[in-house]
Amino acid sequence: MGQTFAQKILAGAAGLPSVVPGQIVPIRPAHLLTHDNTAAIIGKIKDDLEKYGVVRNDLSIIVLDHVIPAANEKTASGHKSVREFVGKYGIKNFYDVGVGICHQVVVEKGHAAPGMILVGSDSHTCSYGAVNAFSTGVDRTEAAALMLVGETWFKVPPTIRIRLKGALKPRVSAKDLILTIIGDIGAGGATYQAVEFHGDVASLDMEQRFTVANMGIEMGAKIAVFPFDSVTEEYLTSVGVARSGYEPVWADPDAEYIRELDYDLGAIEPVVAMPHKVDNVKPISEVEGRPIDQALIGTCTNGRVSDFHAAAAFLEGKKVNPGVRLLLLPASRAVLETTLADGTMEKLVRAGGVLLPTGCGPCLGAHQGVLAPGEFCLSTANRNFKGRMGCKDAETALASPETVAASAVTGKVTDPRKVS
Repeated sequence: MGQTFAQKILAGAAGLPSVVPGQIVPIRPAHLLTHDNTAAIIGKIKDDLEKYGVVRNDLSIIVLDHVIPAANEKTASGHKSVREFVGKYGIKNFYDVGVGICHQVVVEKGHAAPGMILVGSDSHTCSYGAVNAFSTGVDRTEAAALMLVGETWFKVPPTIRIRLKGALKPRVSAKDLILTIIGDIGAGGATYQAVEFHGDVASLDMEQRFTVANMGIEMGAKIAVFPFDSVTEEYLTSVGVARSGYEPVWADPDAEYIRELDYDLGAIEPVVAMPHKVDNVKPISEVEGRPIDQALIGTCTNGRVSDFHAAAAFLEGKKVNPGVRLLLLPASRAVLETTLADGTMEKLVRAGGVLLPTGCGPCLGAHQGVLAPGEFCLSTANRNFKGRMGCKDAETALASPETVAASAVTGKVTDPRKVS
């Protein structure tokens, strides 16, 4: 019997000819991602660090992004301690405030590549499956141990195969696709399982693949991964990763799957994940007309160049509804620079959008976009849990950049296919 992607990559990393689901294997990941939580992580092992130091100064990728600029003295002190740690131990891969959101930075800076294993102290580390990497989240305690010893273990996950057919229709996006899948599978439907995407994946560009992989954790998946193809290679070349520097991995044709699902991309329609669960997915026809107070376009899920291009198509020559606050949150400085240079961000700001720093603030309710009681936000982020945007008495719904932009113009949840 053949091996799935997860089986092949974990077997190779452990030096084994093959593995089976449920088997425990030792792993030495290529990189460990941490962000603002680095301060808490190194605090757990302060004495050990003094005694032993870090196992490798190129293991960690540290990105300050969650509360930037610092919103209070506690956050500022945490950032300071991270900078001191970086300097003391010569950490090679450090990105300070303003470079971008960690998951975007990791791929933009060429730290994730096909066949690579990466872990991160953030659940959306699964994003790098878009470039054919095995990437998954770990907790802070495990991250602390990794800094010291560089080794952890995984239980080999069983795998779901999702076959895609055709192509998405205009004004329907990858966000609609992944929300549809999560609505079908459920928030826990893929818990500790790998998800492989097969079929007509070439119809999805790299930014669309990032959106899909990013939300793998929202159905409980350990990883969500795409095959390597010309789209992957072109993207990696564009960020300076040479083809000779990686070896793609993919499932064998006769691999065994725990579940198989098929999706006709041409049949996907705009959807909205209503409060307070990501799998509370409704066709937009069922929620059209719901007034909104705030709209958020950005985050590590939909803060890329193509997302702002899609939004600008709705807002050019128009104004944001006076009852709506439209927040614009680029995933990185590179995204911001590109959208400034091509005029996209200017169009969005002239329409009434509010440009925020390249960080995570409003997505997790840290600052710069916290909601008030009774308010409703339509967001391109990845989570809509109760209190997620800083107020337990507010509501957040998730949708595509197209749907959020169209709704920001009308002041209510709007089907983007109906806006001229």
